[in-house]
Amino acid sequence: MKNRCVSLPVFVVLSATAFVYYTTVFVVTDQWLSLGTAPGLLNAIIFTGITAMSVLCYTLAIIKDPGQVPSSYEADLEDSDASMHEVKRKGGDLRYCQKCGHYKPPRAHHCRVCKRCVLRMDHHCVWINNCVGHENYKAFFLFVLYIVLACIYALVLLVGSAIQELHDDERQSGNIFKTSYILCGIILIPLTVALIVLLVWHMYLLSHNKTTIEVS
Repeated sequence: MKNRCVSLPVFVVLSATAFVYYTTVFVVTDQWLSLGTAPGLLNAIIFTGITAMSVLCYTLAIIKDPGQVPSSYEADLEDSDASMHEVKRKGGDLRYCQKCGHYKPPRAHHCRVCKRCVLRMDHHCVWINNCVGHENYKAFFLFVLYIVLACIYALVLLVGSAIQELHDDERQSGNIFKTSYILCGIILIPLTVALIVLLVWHMYLLSHNKTTIEVS
């Protein structure tokens, strides 16, 4: 379980989050509203809270077991001659995992990366280095929700600060601030679009009680 936190995608996510957070609070917000003022401090606190919740949910999605098939699970064998081979699609037949050597409950699937069966498996996510399943789906969904809110909030602050800079005749910000603005925008814009699409997709799945595997 500890090895899940040690992967390049996880490091990339945490690094990008740290960079966007620092730039948004200590460069963008401080330059535009000043952290010494009530509006600046309030926006910094709100953004910090949203970011903290996203990191918390992200951590839970990584370290939490996605859902292991109980060793006590037994299939309802109504027919002694029933096939023990897995049925890939919806059919209601008994499903047996030849790799794990046990029957699979409904909506459970074998993950080739984790090399185990996962309850209500949605997909294997490289960005959390873990499967998204029954036990950690809530943490994963809340992470996507909070990170979308954080990205939108950061974009609003970034755009507002950039507009203010354009109308400011006496710019006191050096190249380091301009570079931070550009890098933050390059990260935020495509990331926000991609995460919004992901959020809408999982909202659709939740509303229809489906998983990515079942829809695909």
